[in-house]
This record gives sequence, structure tokens and C-alpha cells, in this order.
Amino acid sequence: MKQPQLFLAASFALLGLGSCVSSRKYKDALAREQALTEQAAKLSTNVNDLNGQVATLTTQVANCNTRVTDLQTENGRLVGQVDAAGKNAAELGRLANMTQQQLADERARLAKMQQLMEQQRQAVENLRQKMSRALVNFKSDELTVSVRNGKVYVSLQESLLFPSGSAEVNPRGKEALGKLASALNANPDIGVLIEGHTDSLPIRGRYEDNWALSVARSTSIVRILTDTYKMDPLRVTASGRSRYEPVDTNATPEGRARNRRTEIILAPKLDELMRLLETPAPGAAGGATGSK
Repeated sequence: MKQPQLFLAASFALLGLGSCVSSRKYKDALAREQALTEQAAKLSTNVNDLNGQVATLTTQVANCNTRVTDLQTENGRLVGQVDAAGKNAAELGRLANMTQQQLADERARLAKMQQLMEQQRQAVENLRQKMSRALVNFKSDELTVSVRNGKVYVSLQESLLFPSGSAEVNPRGKEALGKLASALNANPDIGVLIEGHTDSLPIRGRYEDNWALSVARSTSIVRILTDTYKMDPLRVTASGRSRYEPVDTNATPEGRARNRRTEIILAPKLDELMRLLETPAPGAAGGATGSK
């Protein structure tokens, strides 16, 4: 009777011991799982922090790249300014290095130019006096001699030269042209321009308009000067201005009479003065070479 009881007691004891072992293992597993969960949460937080740092660093790198680009652009601009300043300095250096001889040559050139201009002015005045003396027997209402723009203008009125609406020169006009041609043949270096001028009234008769009349009149004078008085044709030019360069109003008969005229424009040759003007200034060639 005692043996079965002992067996049952031993069995219950073993069962209780197994139950205690299983409970401890379970608690240990729960503890490990909790630790792993907390560790995973920390790792996740660390990953998020690292991702944030990566994003910040990416933004900083982009900003740095933009700044580098800006600095490269600014550097290019500064290099351009330095290059321009170097060229300016080179030009200033060239000017500063002009020798005293070059400066003296330039002063001499300017003095020569002034001398030629004075000679030209004096030649024009002498020519005016010669033309005035040659035409002294004609009245002031028939012709005038004046100086304008460095040239001598001999202005002959229509009443001296032509019948109204005609391009055939009067005997009195041919006499004036003969006096003029005689003076000009003695001065072969004078260029001669003949300009015909009319008033503003439309013309009727032989000529189509005032253009045709003004050209016909200047051409008639050129033929008399070259054919009758043997002036060199290469010196003489004929042109017509019609009514477009009046010297007085076209609203009155007196004004229109003054506008109906022929102007003989005399210009001494300027060859020497023009050559001097076209000659490069001293030091100009050297400056061009130095800039290469």
C-alpha cells in the first residue's frame, strides 16, 4: 500500500519540476525578444539619423558645387578685366615712350599744315582780286565776286548772260566770259565749276523744266570757255541746280531775278595740303607694330 503512494508522490514532483523549467525558458525567451526589439528600434533610429545626415551632406555638396561655379565665373570675369587692363597699360606705355623726335616731327607737321592753309587762304584772296580786276567794267547788278567756303564765286545774273528762258549767251555775257577766261588761262591750277540756277516759276517753251534750262545754260558757258576761249576742258565741269539753291525769296520779282543766275566757282588745287593730311602722324606706324 505504501509503494503506490510513493510512486504517485514522485510523479507529481517530477511534473512540478518540469513546469518550473518550461516557465523559466519562456521568460528568458521573452526577455531576449524584448532586447532584440529594443535593439532593432535603436538601429532603425540610427539609420534614420544617418539618412538625415546623408541628405544634409548632399545639400551641402550641391551648394558647394554652385559656389564653385560662381567662383569660376567670377574668376573668368576678373581675368578678362586683367587682360583689358594689360592692353590699356601697353597702349599707355606706347604713348609714354614717344621720343622727343616724334613729338618734334608732329609739331613740324602741324606747323606745315598751318602754313599750307594760310597759303591756301592767301591764294583764294589773290584769285578773288584777279577776278575782280578782270571784271571791273561790269556793274554790281550784273555780277559779283565773293569768297565762300574757301572758294571764289563769280555770280553772273541772267540779265547779263541770257534772254529769258534761253540758253544762248548774249554778246555782253560773252564779253564777261572772255575776261574771265583770260584770267583763268593765266592760272591753270584753278578748277572751274559752272552751276546754273533758276527761279521757282515753271518754264514754258523749249525746255522741259528748270532742271533742263539750268543744265543747258551751264553747258553753253562751258562750250564758250573751252571752244572760243580755249580753256582746258579737263578743268571745267558743268552742272544745273534748277530752283533748289535760291539766294533770295521767290515771292517777289526782285528776288526771283537774283535767283536766276549762273555761278562760276573757282577752287585752287589742294594737292600738297591733301597729301599732308593723308600722311600718317609720326609714331603711328611704330604704335601699330608694337600692338601686335
